[in-house]
Amino acid sequence: MPELPEVETVRRGLAPVMDGRRILTSELRRPDLRFPFASDFIERTQGKRIERLGRRAKYLVAELETGDALIMHLGMSGRFTITGAGRPGSFHHEITPDAKHDHVVFQMEGGETVTYNDPRRFGFMELWPLSQLDVYPRLAGFGPEPLSNGFSHAWLSDALKNKSGPIKSVLLDQRVIAGLGNIYVCEALWRAGISPRRKASTVSGVRAGRLAIAINDVIREAIAAGGSSISDFKAASGELGYFQHTFAVYDREGEPCKNCNAPIRRIVQSGRSSFYCGHCQR
Repeated sequence: MPELPEVETVRRGLAPVMDGRRILTSELRRPDLRFPFASDFIERTQGKRIERLGRRAKYLVAELETGDALIMHLGMSGRFTITGAGRPGSFHHEITPDAKHDHVVFQMEGGETVTYNDPRRFGFMELWPLSQLDVYPRLAGFGPEPLSNGFSHAWLSDALKNKSGPIKSVLLDQRVIAGLGNIYVCEALWRAGISPRRKASTVSGVRAGRLAIAINDVIREAIAAGGSSISDFKAASGELGYFQHTFAVYDREGEPCKNCNAPIRRIVQSGRSSFYCGHCQR
C-alpha cells in the first residue's frame, strides 16, 4: 500500500493540473470503490475550483472553493493518470492496458484529463467539510508528520516514553507519527541501529535523536526518488519510483547487511514483516 513518499509523489504530479484549476466535469463509472460515492458527488465537485491539492499522511486532500475537502486514498492498486493533447510528458489511454478499471474521470480546466484507475477498488473518495478535517474519522487523532515542524527529537522521545510495545509496531501507529508505513519504518530503524523488537519506551535520548534523523532522511530520500515501486505504484506521469533500489533491509531476507555483511533477518510483528540486521540493530 502506498506510503507517505508515494502519495506525496502523486500529489506533486497532479498539482500542476489541479492546483487552482476548476473541475469542468466529473464522471463516475461505478457507484462505489471501497465505499460508495456520495449521492451528490458530481454536484459537489463538477464546476468547482480546487484551491489547493494537499496531503495528510497517506491521503490526498483537494480543497474545493465551496469549503468541501475531496479526500482521496489510493488503496492498494489505485493510481492517477494525466492525459491531454499537447501536454508535455503526457500519455494516452491507448497505452493503458486496464482502462476498464478507470473508475473516476475529471476533465480539468486547461484541457487535461485526470483519471483514477483502481483494479482492486480498495481506494476511495469522500467529501468532508474542510473546516472539520481534524474530526474526519479516518484522520482524527493522527500525530505529526515527518518533515513537519511538529516532529523533532524531543517530541519523539516524549511520545515514546510511555509506549510498552515494540518500537516497530508503535511507529506504524498513525496516532504517533502520521504517514509512516512498513517499508520506511524498517529502513529508518536500520539506519538508526535500533532493533524492531526493542521496547518503544527505551528509545529515548541519543537513540530517539538518531531515529528522528533517520526517519526524516529516509522520507526525504524516498520522495526525491519518486517513492518505491514494488507492486502497483506508479506516479501520475506513469513513471516508476526507484527508492526500492536503495533498500538496506526491506524485502532483503537472507541477503548481506550493507554495514556488516550479516544476513538480513525477517520476523512478523502485528501481522507485518519486519526486516532487520541482528548484528547492527540493538
